[in-house]
Amino acid sequence: MMALIAVFTSAFFLPDMMNVGYTMVLLLLTILIVDITLLYNVKNGIDATRTVTEKLSNGDENEVAIDIKSRYSFSVDAELVDEIPYQFEIRNFSIQKTLPPYANLSAKYLLRPTIRGLYNFGKIHVFVKSKIGLIQRRYSFDRDQDVKVYPSYIHMKKTEFSAVTNKFVDIGTTKIRRIGHTLEFEKIKDYVIGDDLRTLNWKATAKANKLMVNQYQEERSQTFYTIIDIGRVMKMPFNDLSLLDYSINATLALNNIILKRNDLAGLICFSNKIASITQASKGLKHLKKINDQLYNVQTDFKETDFQRLFITLKRIVTHRCNLIVFTNFETLNGLERQMLAIRSIAKYHKVIIVIFQNSTLNNLLDEPALTNIDVMDKTVAEKLFYEKKLIISALNSYGIATIFTEPEHLTSSVIQSYLNLKRMTY
Repeated sequence: MMALIAVFTSAFFLPDMMNVGYTMVLLLLTILIVDITLLYNVKNGIDATRTVTEKLSNGDENEVAIDIKSRYSFSVDAELVDEIPYQFEIRNFSIQKTLPPYANLSAKYLLRPTIRGLYNFGKIHVFVKSKIGLIQRRYSFDRDQDVKVYPSYIHMKKTEFSAVTNKFVDIGTTKIRRIGHTLEFEKIKDYVIGDDLRTLNWKATAKANKLMVNQYQEERSQTFYTIIDIGRVMKMPFNDLSLLDYSINATLALNNIILKRNDLAGLICFSNKIASITQASKGLKHLKKINDQLYNVQTDFKETDFQRLFITLKRIVTHRCNLIVFTNFETLNGLERQMLAIRSIAKYHKVIIVIFQNSTLNNLLDEPALTNIDVMDKTVAEKLFYEKKLIISALNSYGIATIFTEPEHLTSSVIQSYLNLKRMTY
């Protein structure tokens, strides 16, 4: 094209160049027709399909693949444009590929969702051109697809190693068998002097023609309720995820291990009222019920009411159990408003309060103060950090255990606390 402009410009001064220009235009049109023929002579020259799982893992990298099939007998250059969900806010997505003759290729990319909910993938567009490169042909494929984003099941699978074997709990502990009268039956044995006559098994006695008794052992299954505060304090963001999402991901991973250890797992979500309750139960099928509940959990920006939680626990939980509460207190005054209700809950249950450590403040504390503004910022950060320590001290003074952790280390911290609790109670 630049050459044509130069030739026709020079034809104003050299008329003979006009014939050269006409020849070049004819040549250009010929090449253009050849390029169009090459691209459009093949019917359905390109086919593209998207492969994505039915559900995506929130906060993790999820792989999406586009499978491309070329029916061209020559090599073409392709640009793939996938209409990915608007929640990702990616406006310039494209993948460049060179497709050999009759190629079957797969183009993969990663997506990291940060919001739970329903995501919609739209059409797949493929723009192809030959090596001539004058014409580009567009193929559009209607691959509309809805995908749900669930709490981080990828993160859950990574933490399953903690539940592979019960030996993790037994390391460094002494096993003591206690003969009790709990609901967990162990075996039928011969009666010896000193055995409780109330445990006589009359059917086994009649069959064996001697006294036989039921022996029970101390029931090792425990009940754990994970309680998630969905009030306004849990909307604080860290690394594109809110504290609520970190808590939900940790809850799913923790309940997975609790159920694999044959303990009972339950879930309560609350703010100024009880949003949802999943009664404690055993079995891995129960994990799906918990996961479905966590999928729809959203903060309601209300003030948290621990008194409402206490009333609900008194009504639905009839025996002592372990409560792991995901919440956050930024000021000592905020804790004091809820302390009476938390102490009331702790009288009936073993309570562990999860409080989040502000990693941004930690980074600010580590940086040197070079200006007056830096000194002021660092002073405020130290005050906030010290107030967190006062909150933990106040809870511990009433025998309430705490987990003080950064959001990115939340899952490992709560799982370790669960394992430690199992060691102490075994």
